[in-house]
Amino acid sequence: MTLISFTRRACPSGRRCYELGRALRRALDKWDGEPLKVQIWGTGGMSHQLQGPRAGLINEEWDNAFLDHLIADPVGLTEWQHMEYVDEAGSEGIELVDWLIARGAMDDQFGGESPEVNHRFYHVPASNTAVGHLVLTNPTD
Repeated sequence: MTLISFTRRACPSGRRCYELGRALRRALDKWDGEPLKVQIWGTGGMSHQLQGPRAGLINEEWDNAFLDHLIADPVGLTEWQHMEYVDEAGSEGIELVDWLIARGAMDDQFGGESPEVNHRFYHVPASNTAVGHLVLTNPTD
């Protein structure tokens, strides 16, 4: 398994991440071999900042709004600028754009039905990083 990681300097825009997910989906749709079961994961910490005067920043309201938008309006999220993530979610919160890769590959982004929310979890543990999980699946026939 290969993991791809982006640093803040090289972090692609939300639009680019979303389009990568769409490209992955188009490639999978062209697969003509054995039927595949595919999972595409978007990963990255929710709001957090590990250094500087804002070290320890966690923005629960913003994190949950991000999860809401990821479910209902992923295209709208592609318009959020990097500085909005940094201002609201801390310098490491920019990692959230990676979640748009997974979301761009889902059925509803290709004219299908909205995804099912199988699991949504948000917690602020005794650390400097908020934890969020969101499991979305395409509707089954």
